[in-house]
Amino acid sequence: MKVIVVGAGVVGTMHARQAVERGHEVVHIERETEARGASLRNFGQIWVSGRAGGEELDTALRARELWEGIGARVPGLGFRANGSLTPVRNELELAVAEAAVARPDAAARGYELLTAAEALAVNPALRGAFAKGGALAALRCERDAAVEPRLAQLALREALLATGKYTFLPNREVRDVVGENAVRDDRGEVHTGDAVVLCTGAWLSGLVREIAGEIPVRRVRLQMMQTEPLGEPLTTSVADADSFRYYPAYASEALDALRAGQPQDPTAAAHGMQLLMVQRLDGGLTIGDTHEYEHPFAFDTLEDPYEHLTRVVESFLGRPLPKIRRRWAGVYAQCVDTGRVVHRQRVRDGVWLVTGPGGRGMTCSPAIAETTANELGW
Repeated sequence: MKVIVVGAGVVGTMHARQAVERGHEVVHIERETEARGASLRNFGQIWVSGRAGGEELDTALRARELWEGIGARVPGLGFRANGSLTPVRNELELAVAEAAVARPDAAARGYELLTAAEALAVNPALRGAFAKGGALAALRCERDAAVEPRLAQLALREALLATGKYTFLPNREVRDVVGENAVRDDRGEVHTGDAVVLCTGAWLSGLVREIAGEIPVRRVRLQMMQTEPLGEPLTTSVADADSFRYYPAYASEALDALRAGQPQDPTAAAHGMQLLMVQRLDGGLTIGDTHEYEHPFAFDTLEDPYEHLTRVVESFLGRPLPKIRRRWAGVYAQCVDTGRVVHRQRVRDGVWLVTGPGGRGMTCSPAIAETTANELGW
């Protein structure tokens, strides 16, 4: 077969990889020189811990397995099975962690409740979190992992190019779907294959609206930042207990009690915030994040969320945060149909639209692409 993939973010790149791995030829079209959207502007976390039970967790676990295999073959993407820790500082937060560990699928997620001493032994950089009067314990998720988001697509593409079955066409915007199994780009060239997969990310207007109409996908904006090297290893990814409020795996009576008895910090509540933090291969920390849903999104970034995150991180590390190297905002597409990991729609004969994995794009993309390939009979 010949497969046309539109969009060079992580979802599109994984679809290209699935096709090549199954012996097919791929033409990969990207409107920018390189992908510049959510696939680069994220934590690079393979985040199994908070996923909803059922299809979403199954997808994340399958993707985690695929990521590990890909990482062994493509070391340039920086895969590492670092796991995560979420320190809990009081009895309300501890009860949520205990409820998570009691889930029937806790073992599949790699959940483990560690004492403060055990958590500090796993990640000594969190000495501030477990100082006297600090965190009581920590929820560990052994299945969480990380890759380098600014390097992953480049490394994957280099591996694809080496197969001889892959052609990358940057700086071309697809303007039209032409009949069956073909698209026309803004240079007037028509690209025809046996299948077309549109992985358009947060680009939901223009061509997508014309061919798919209104779809159950919304755009979400987030703010993040990255520091200079920490100067010591952060051996796991780190979340704070506010993350319990945003991930479906933690829904429980204990979470209801936490919401009722422990109001979120006003800045965190106003910006839909949680702390997620991961160390990059160069030693710097990627830190976030916020959630904004109302359109139109602001074009600037706000300082209050960054100041809040800095306070939380410094309380965990017990030391000043390294100098901030960069700040940025990103936008991703999120499917709003309950229980669906991604919006997958046949928009023409032989043409499929795959978008809206939300904050699960980096985590779930290998399994999302595998499912598409299976459904299309590749």
